[in-house]
Amino acid sequence: MPTLPQIIEEDVQRFGVVLQELLKHTEASTALIIDKGGFLITYQGNADAFDLTTIAALASGAYMANQTIANLVHETNFNSVYQQGEKYSIYATCCGDETLLVVIFEANQSVGVVKYFAEPAVEKITAQLKVAHERDPGNGIDLSILNVADTSGVFKKKRERQKRGA
Repeated sequence: MPTLPQIIEEDVQRFGVVLQELLKHTEASTALIIDKGGFLITYQGNADAFDLTTIAALASGAYMANQTIANLVHETNFNSVYQQGEKYSIYATCCGDETLLVVIFEANQSVGVVKYFAEPAVEKITAQLKVAHERDPGNGIDLSILNVADTSGVFKKKRERQKRGA
């Protein structure tokens, strides 16, 4: 699995704008960007109603299981997963090589509207991830091996910039 680029505050702000726009157009409850390993990168919307960390992990698992099914039926991939519920539904779609966009919306809303507005959001998120990759093309972060007790490697660049006075 490709590594996630080093994401800085500017990236997160741009992701936030894209997610807010998506929520406005779809009237969805919450939108998340997660890595394919199941780690929550950022979100917008109602976080109080949901355990977003667990949803991120499980949505990633559902998406990856969907990819395995695609292989079993001789498809190169299925790029999205839709789970319909009585109260809420979830739509997860591929966002580049390393991330997924997950949208949680009320079940009475149209998944077609969510898919329609998710497509340009995915393009914008993917473009911002490309910018992040180009900032430091040889490096990235594999969150699956992150030591949560010592995150100094993740936040090292920001501290180094602060020391240099940048």
